[in-house]
Amino acid sequence: MSDARTVHGRCLCGAVTVSVQVDNPILRACHCDMCRRHTSGMFISLATVPGTGAVTGPAQSFRSSDWAERGFCGTCGSTLWYGAIQEGARNFAAGLFENAADAPLKLEFFADKCPQGYALAGAHRKMTGEEAIAMFAGGSGGDA
Repeated sequence: MSDARTVHGRCLCGAVTVSVQVDNPILRACHCDMCRRHTSGMFISLATVPGTGAVTGPAQSFRSSDWAERGFCGTCGSTLWYGAIQEGARNFAAGLFENAADAPLKLEFFADKCPQGYALAGAHRKMTGEEAIAMFAGGSGGDA
């Protein structure tokens, strides 16, 4: 983990701050129904070193399913994270960090659910919902 660096982020109003370590900073976009409802678009997360997220301020979470929670600022409502409850893992929103921590987009989940009104350009991996569910069920995490 010698290449790890700490990046700092904040919500829209600044009441919640986040510090995480990144060693392979990549972005992952999710177009599943819940992510789109939560963010009014896709949810883009920054890959971080597991267990390094430190959150201060009025962060709250909403249990959105049997397996997941979604974090948000209790003051301004900014999206903070998607969390897998059983694993205790939090995938922090890329928008919290300046220039999304300079990370490139490497992976889209549920690309087959992407609305016709937008699409992400670039040569990155695009997984269907079926492929994403199979990957998560197999426990391979989601790094590109």
